[in-house]
Amino acid sequence: MRRLTEIEDLSGLVREALGPGSRAVSVERLRGGSKKGVYRVRVDGAPVTRVIVYSWAEAENFWPGQARADPGDPFAPASGLVPFLAARRALDDLGVRVPRVLLADGGRRLHPADVAVVEDVSEDTLERLFEADPARAAAALDDLAAATDTMHRHRAPRYGRLDLPREDGTASGVSCERLVLDRALADLAEASGRDRRIAAEADRLRDRLHHLAARVAPRAEYGLIHGELGPDHVLVDADGRAVLIDIEGVMHFDVEWEHVFLRLRFGDRYPVLSRPGLDPRRMDLYALAMRLSLVAGPLRLLDGDFPDRAAMAGIAEHNLTAALALLH
Repeated sequence: MRRLTEIEDLSGLVREALGPGSRAVSVERLRGGSKKGVYRVRVDGAPVTRVIVYSWAEAENFWPGQARADPGDPFAPASGLVPFLAARRALDDLGVRVPRVLLADGGRRLHPADVAVVEDVSEDTLERLFEADPARAAAALDDLAAATDTMHRHRAPRYGRLDLPREDGTASGVSCERLVLDRALADLAEASGRDRRIAAEADRLRDRLHHLAARVAPRAEYGLIHGELGPDHVLVDADGRAVLIDIEGVMHFDVEWEHVFLRLRFGDRYPVLSRPGLDPRRMDLYALAMRLSLVAGPLRLLDGDFPDRAAMAGIAEHNLTAALALLH
């Protein structure tokens, strides 16, 4: 039985972050977190009325077998205080808006796991504002486009996460496109073992992946990407600025990987974020690879006790249909 964080677990953190007169009065675990716990804490006796607490406790990680992942793999599940702080520092230095950190404790002095207390920017995600306040959402989307431009122009001769050393410019001596291909083939094999519709088309999908990868030309420069930049990972602050969250996976990589995800998640609104000069062959490979990842990953998560099961099953089903459509 998982023991998730409760109010008594966070009282000391709140006092340390906000001052001795501060008191936690309620705690709400926000939906969607699969690698860390995200808690909204309402407080009295402090300059602010709410903060967000990130907890990277083992019990907050719902991914089966994540501990066995190679941390040097850019696609290994990114989680923890160290990658969070490294990503936050890089984005802040570039002028990209991220939540302010009020306290970070990796020594487990105040809590039995690594934690951070951060600014509670808003309850408004860009996703919600698209329906609730389209004008405000449109302005924030423009700001997000400027932020992604800044990130993608921040080039490096090596790819990988910001918190890990990168000595030779590649992971395991392979290119980005080979890394994506190998991962997609593994996702295909895993998904084939879980769903007969993927299994029935596995040979065609495998051939298609190899064909698309063979068309991609080498590259030796990489932009800074978020990795999972959907409208649910963007908050909108009181000034209307786009604020990036869930940033632990920020890394240097092919910007086409980011744009495939942006196109997938923003749909009809993607043209605001689209930019000229993207490699269409890379986009084709990455589109199929990402669809397969979004089948295998959610199905893997459902092996465990992740609570929001219907939503995760829906993600897998939607992307399974989309992956098969790319064969036609």
